[in-house]
Amino acid sequence: MNKRVLVKFSGEALAGTEGYGIDTKILDYIAEEIKTLVEHGVEVAIVIGGGNIIRGVTAAADGVIKRTSADYMGMLGTVINGVAMQEALEYKGLSARLQTAIKMEEIAEPFIVRKAMRHFEKGRVVIFGAGTGNPYFTTDTGATLRATEIGASMLIKATKVDWVFNKDPKKYSDAVLIKEASYDEVIKNDIKVMDQTAIALAKDGKLALWVVNLFKNW
Repeated sequence: MNKRVLVKFSGEALAGTEGYGIDTKILDYIAEEIKTLVEHGVEVAIVIGGGNIIRGVTAAADGVIKRTSADYMGMLGTVINGVAMQEALEYKGLSARLQTAIKMEEIAEPFIVRKAMRHFEKGRVVIFGAGTGNPYFTTDTGATLRATEIGASMLIKATKVDWVFNKDPKKYSDAVLIKEASYDEVIKNDIKVMDQTAIALAKDGKLALWVVNLFKNW
């Protein structure tokens, strides 16, 4: 097993108690956690959601904004978070590169697998922005796709809760803890750890998935 992983966390995690925008204290904390992985010889890729800025599904809910446009707006939100993450990592003394699925050369490199692999060889952290570059796909699916493309041995999904539950433990007091489950069990029981497309893709690529609490030591 290689020591290359992809870490996926939500944009909401960056917002802190405000619920929107970017809390630089949390950004700094995440960068420090990533630095720890790098110092242990792990090659790290990152995917960040854009929910702290805009969520495509929510923006399109009343029909004023078309779903395709709303999703592209969400992709731009992930790029904003990616720029912030790159800055935070460099502030920690790490070398980082941001690649995007939608070309915007003044801000980031376009996503090219071979170039990403070269960055890993040089010890750089690679951040993937703009999801898959297509509407109707979540950043969970984008993260799984990128993890598969770069040959990561594991996808680490950093959330706000410990492990996986059969339903949201913050909303339901009878939520049951699930410490280990196969992809078939996740799909069959509709366990909301990631969307079904992402889970199916992870299963097909034999990609290990580890769910951790972002705010506790890994």
